[in-house]
Amino acid sequence: MDLLTPELGLFVWTLIAFLFVFFILKKFAWKPILKMLTEREAGIADAISAAERVKKEMGQMQAENEKLMAQAREERSQMLKEAKETSNSIINKAKEDTQAITSKMIEEAQQQIQQQKMAALTEVKNEIGTLAVSVAEKILRKQLATADDHSNYVSMLAEDIKMN
Repeated sequence: MDLLTPELGLFVWTLIAFLFVFFILKKFAWKPILKMLTEREAGIADAISAAERVKKEMGQMQAENEKLMAQAREERSQMLKEAKETSNSIINKAKEDTQAITSKMIEEAQQQIQQQKMAALTEVKNEIGTLAVSVAEKILRKQLATADDHSNYVSMLAEDIKMN
């Protein structure tokens, strides 16, 4: 039972030792410990505010990123639309140019055919004329073999001219 009821001397020395340690701790350790605790509290508060600020900035960045992505999608679709329109216009222009060139070539070919046809007809007419003159000459020579036949023919031509 001695442990449960301490004597007065032990109590006093324990109290003196406690007060001595308390004053030493108060004088040398209490202020640095409180200072360290307040610094730690301020550091934690700063870290929390920095985390909240970073979280807010991340939210803003994410919103900006989504906005930029939407803008990029819009620009991409616009570029694709312009490219499609450009390709269609190039194709249509190429078709028109091809049709124009084809029409021009057909027209030139028809003109050449017409010119060659006219040249061939002229050549045939010249040949026919030459043949007709040649045949007429041969016939006339045969029929006008004598001078009498020749003078009869000239008088017949003269009468024919007078009638016209």
